[in-house]
Amino acid sequence: MSISLQKGQKIRLAKESGTALDRVILGLGWDVAAKKKGILSFLGGGEIDLDASCLMFDEARQLVDVVWFEQLRSRDGSIQHTGDNVTGAGEGDDEQIIVELSRVPAQVASLVFVVNSFSGQSFERVQNAFCRLLDASNQQEFATYQLNAQGDHTAMIMAKLYRHAGEWRMHAIGAYAQGKTVQSLLPVVINHI
Repeated sequence: MSISLQKGQKIRLAKESGTALDRVILGLGWDVAAKKKGILSFLGGGEIDLDASCLMFDEARQLVDVVWFEQLRSRDGSIQHTGDNVTGAGEGDDEQIIVELSRVPAQVASLVFVVNSFSGQSFERVQNAFCRLLDASNQQEFATYQLNAQGDHTAMIMAKLYRHAGEWRMHAIGAYAQGKTVQSLLPVVINHI
């Protein structure tokens, strides 16, 4: 049974049996907003290139590594991006990031997942945006978070996985930001760790 997260909610990454999740997939999906009618109709429709990324931080909130479309695997090999979808076309997840939690180095305290509009369009062009966490062992959805992302921002801090009392937890953040690349989001992300 999937947990429907609300902004600010925190959950343990454990199965109903109480055993911790070991390998998870963070999926991001979106659709391009329908074309608008009228004089400004050229602003709607078309394609939008959203990029999902994962930033790895230590306890001191120092950046350890970044997984994004230009570096699809973390240097330690614990996190893998499945590739860049530049249109948002199709059903289900448009981009996925796979995390092997047991392999994340001990120095890494949190993993922050962000999405940005690389093409520069605002999220006014986006609808039905969501992120979801799957148990990779059986592809079952563990939690989902509807992003309610429409607005004049070009990026969003979606969620954070973090260590707490020896276990991994998830925090649904849902904070709006401005930036076309993951690097431009770094100052805002640090405020949410």
